[in-house]
Amino acid sequence: MQPFTEEVIHIIRSIPEGRVMTYGQIAAQAGSPQAARQVARILHSMSKKHSLPWHRVVNSSGQAAIKNTEAYEEQIYLLNKEGVITDKNGKLDLATYQWLP
Repeated sequence: MQPFTEEVIHIIRSIPEGRVMTYGQIAAQAGSPQAARQVARILHSMSKKHSLPWHRVVNSSGQAAIKNTEAYEEQIYLLNKEGVITDKNGKLDLATYQWLP
């Protein structure tokens, strides 16, 4: 596994319950600020294998970036279950919920 991938997995695992991070934020913290799409690919391909809290990763607008309706609904449900409040469009307030390690 590449060092960047390992670091991304470590960062995602460390996001506490009830908090979120953005794809770009994770990429920057992992050492490659322009690699937000790579973070999305890692999350998509390794979430199950590494039991990652995938639902705690959102886009820079504070919304679920998932296009699949079922997965989108699951992400909103899991975030709400952890106390993260979203509006009717699935948007959350990053100022309130973004984790800044």
